[in-house]
Amino acid sequence: MTKPSPDLPALIGESPAFQAMLEHVSKAAPLNKPTLVIGERGTGKELVAARLHYLSRRWDRSFVKLNCGALAESLLESELFGHEAGAFTGAVRRHVGRFELADDGTLFLDEIANATPAVQEKMLRVIEYGEFERVGGNQTLATDVRLIGATNADLPALARTGKFRADLLDRLSFDVITIPPLRARPEDIPVLAEHFGVAMARELQRSYFPGFTERAMTRLLAHDWPGNVRELKNVVERAVYRAERPERPVDTIVLDPFSSPWRPVALSESGLIPPERQKPAGETPTGDFIEQVRKFETGLISAALERNQFNQKRAAEELGLRYHQFRGYLRKYGLLEAKST
Repeated sequence: MTKPSPDLPALIGESPAFQAMLEHVSKAAPLNKPTLVIGERGTGKELVAARLHYLSRRWDRSFVKLNCGALAESLLESELFGHEAGAFTGAVRRHVGRFELADDGTLFLDEIANATPAVQEKMLRVIEYGEFERVGGNQTLATDVRLIGATNADLPALARTGKFRADLLDRLSFDVITIPPLRARPEDIPVLAEHFGVAMARELQRSYFPGFTERAMTRLLAHDWPGNVRELKNVVERAVYRAERPERPVDTIVLDPFSSPWRPVALSESGLIPPERQKPAGETPTGDFIEQVRKFETGLISAALERNQFNQKRAAEELGLRYHQFRGYLRKYGLLEAKST
């Protein structure tokens, strides 16, 4: 009987760098060897790990996931290796760990650089001998697990400074797959943006997605995307749902959802004013408080108008203001002569 092919996780991109990475994944997937997936936040490390699993001979077995950075040291060890009843306060029954759950399958450990020395030592033994004990137990258990680790940290640098076991790194890095950041594959931005736009329109139960205006796409292409694909997805979905005319191509792109004249001022090392609003060291502010506020607010308004070709509705939306509020600021500062479209 032929087994059905698994649905591979969506990894979208046409750039040479991205296609080369996918080819690397396809070659590494069939091997029962530990593999590291390296990439910046938001690049899709978990999707790559899932693809490694579903293209392997273990595809019909368990794909177990754990974020090593989300748990305290004691909990991480218990989650990975399990514990016996009475192993510690609150351990009222036996707990089966992820290495047991992933037997004959794949275990994906995200943020593996956060694993503690004790966990790293036990992990090394599992990789070398396929054996471990539950916390508080003395029975040696056997497991056959393909281990995939992921991180955005520089593991070789951590190993050189003693913050990550060099021998564990040697075992984990049979092969290393590095995901290119979105800024290194700009030709994928329109493809991804269209994909996310179509999906969001479907979620909003709209009949179709009309695409983006040239101005909107230019803005997407000009951004450096520090949050990578995850950030792009958020920006596109936000733009689609906020569009006032869903039947027309999306024109307004809000890159920073926190942008607002009323954004709270947080404490910082240099005082109550956030760094982006501070003058350079040694420079004394000129004018009184009201004048400084006027300059700041008119600067925000003028910049938003210019970015939106003096369309007051779009400028208001970018600043997080209602249209009549924005008009009130224009009247307050004598800016109503700014042309609108």
